[in-house]
Parts: sequence; structure tokens; C-alpha cells
Amino acid sequence: MRPTVAILGAGAMGKSLARGLLKMNWRVDQIVMADRFEDTAIEAQGLLGVTVLLDAAAAIEGRETIVVAVKPDDVSSLLEEIAGVVTADQIVVSLVAGVPISALELLLPDIPVVRTMPNTPASIGEAITAYCGGDHADEQALEKASAVLSAVGDTIQVDEDDLDAVTAVSGSGPAYVFLLAETLMEAAIREGLSEETSERLVTQTLVGSGLLLRTVGKTATELRSDVTSPGGTTAAALNALERGGFDRLIMDAVRAARIRSNQLGEVAPRSAQDGG
Repeated sequence: MRPTVAILGAGAMGKSLARGLLKMNWRVDQIVMADRFEDTAIEAQGLLGVTVLLDAAAAIEGRETIVVAVKPDDVSSLLEEIAGVVTADQIVVSLVAGVPISALELLLPDIPVVRTMPNTPASIGEAITAYCGGDHADEQALEKASAVLSAVGDTIQVDEDDLDAVTAVSGSGPAYVFLLAETLMEAAIREGLSEETSERLVTQTLVGSGLLLRTVGKTATELRSDVTSPGGTTAAALNALERGGFDRLIMDAVRAARIRSNQLGEVAPRSAQDGG
């Protein structure tokens, strides 16, 4: 199932999705994009080879799935622009962080709406995108949304109440991993390794560990146990992390991100909350 797609917003996430769709054998004529900035539109069209319009309302005509990939501050004006054109047999898939389904449905009454939370590995087709449907999004609508989102990685259906936690874990999660990578590289250099050697060791260790976790059918706890010999080097390192409160810090970080995600949802664009 390859529904036709209009991607509104030609920024990083919009381009990542378009690139993923093309790699998954969507035809160029099955995809159209729109962006209000002419320079951005020209750049995206040259890069991807798909049509990029400046008129969002024109872009969505005849498209089965409409993907909203703009900043939270821009979502209200964009939805107001397309509200008179979008129809109940189309699906609106929002990639906009923090804007609840209720705010989207207020501007798009009777339209099937799917809210999502992707993450930045979408740029290489390795995202995990959580999604949930609004009052008018039936199973067929959710299947179409998942088919489009799967172009940039895995998908998982959740309740909207869980999206703040999803944001804290997978939405912000890449930053935690990158901070770990930075710190490991700095530690390697402190221990006498060159910058180049440190970067190669750390990068491949993270990549290999992630693939191991995904493919061997063992839990993270089991894999950690496999590499931790009693009295060995790994045990010494893990003891140091435990003394420093590593577990608590990660849990506190995720909690802080969840709380902030909830706060951002409460201050969604004003016109999306109250209709103007």
C-alpha cells in the first residue's frame, strides 16, 4: 500500500521522509511537498527531484495522506491555510512536537488526524516513530499513516497519553546517546588514545552494541551480564558508574524531558487551542 503523499514543510524532517519514501519505491509523482520559503522549496526540489510548491493548499489536492512537518509555531497558520481544502477522505499526519490531537482537530473538524513522534535517525531510515489516532482516524487511516512513516524506520502505535514519555525516551534519546559518545571519546583521549582512534572505537562500539541488542534476542540486562566478568574491567567500570548515580541521572533526565514535553503541549499555538 503506497498512498499518495503531500509533505507540508521541506525542512530536515520533511526531506528525510521524502527521501525515505523514494527509497521505498514511492514514485516521484506520488509525492509532492510544499514550503512557504522559496529558497527552501527550490533547494528541496533540486535535491529530491519531487515537486515542491509554495502553496500548501494546492499541494494537498488529491493526496491521500497529508504530512505536517513544520515547527510548532507555524502549525496553526498552516492548518488554517488548508482547512477549507482538506476533505474527510484524506489523512493528516502531524510530525509536530507538543501539539495535541485536540488542538489539531479543532482546526480540522471531522478530518482523520494522526499525531506522531519520530526521531532524528529518520535521516538514515533508522527512526522509531510512535503514533496515535484522533477521533476520526479509523484502522485504515492508521495503517496508511504507518505505511508512510515506515519509510524512515520502525513504527509503534501508542496512546496519546504516552507520547510525552515517548518524546522523553526516543524523541530526545539520540541526544543522550551522542552525549555518551562525546564523553567516551573524551575519556579515551584522556587515557592516551588519539582523537581518530577514540572516535573509531567509540562509534563502532555504539553501533555494534545497538545491533547486538536488536538482533540476538537477549535483553539489555542479559547482554550487560554477558560482558561483565566478576572482578574484571567491566565490573570495575560499572561499579564506578553506580557510585556516581548513573541510573538515577538517566531516570532524572527522562523525567525532566517528559515534564517539559507535557508543558510544551499545554502551551500549543494559541489559535490551535482556542480556534483564534
